[in-house]
Amino acid sequence: MDPGSRADGDGVGRLVLVRHGQSEGNEVRQFSVSPDILLTPRGEQQAREAGRIIAARFRPAAIVASPYRRARLTAELIAGELGHEGVIRVEPDLRERSIGELAGAPYDAMHRHPTYRQERFWEWRPAGGESLEDVARRASAVIERLAAEHRGRDVVVVSHGGTMLALCAWVEREWTRARVARNCEVVVVRHSPGGGFAVEPDEPLPAAMRGEGADDATG
Repeated sequence: MDPGSRADGDGVGRLVLVRHGQSEGNEVRQFSVSPDILLTPRGEQQAREAGRIIAARFRPAAIVASPYRRARLTAELIAGELGHEGVIRVEPDLRERSIGELAGAPYDAMHRHPTYRQERFWEWRPAGGESLEDVARRASAVIERLAAEHRGRDVVVVSHGGTMLALCAWVEREWTRARVARNCEVVVVRHSPGGGFAVEPDEPLPAAMRGEGADDATG
């Protein structure tokens, strides 16, 4: 059997979406000012634990990451736990949402912004930045391509809180999720040969795959 192929032979594959481990920006609860910020020691530990859990449940054929350093580092640590020796593919359109004028501001600055409307949060675009709808358009093209390239296989996709929120909304066709994924939280998206996508229920996942901490902002 090829690495990452499914034993059931039904052609259904899984995209194992993972948010990066705790970053320096997450630790101080500020929107990141640079794509090059690092993971904290806690974030590195979270990534290794996520890798061990993924190794117990999946046989990934590939690992893909956002170009931002915190996501690439998380992907490398997961790869180490998986024994994955292949190249970690970088997909620019998996990058985190650009927060524009709020870069460097505390997380709650978004909710205090005079133009922000919680009831339509996915449409809000900070000056110089992106809306979550913008993120969904670019990031969904990546997972469609990955699903087409890896039919019947599992792929680990490491990105960000805002990116994962946007991808889940695109799959579910609604913006009803109450929060972003926590650091190293895992969301599994099944894809079928006919092109359908579905988020697997959270309940079967071990607690550690639902993330740790209360970091509810993007970054």
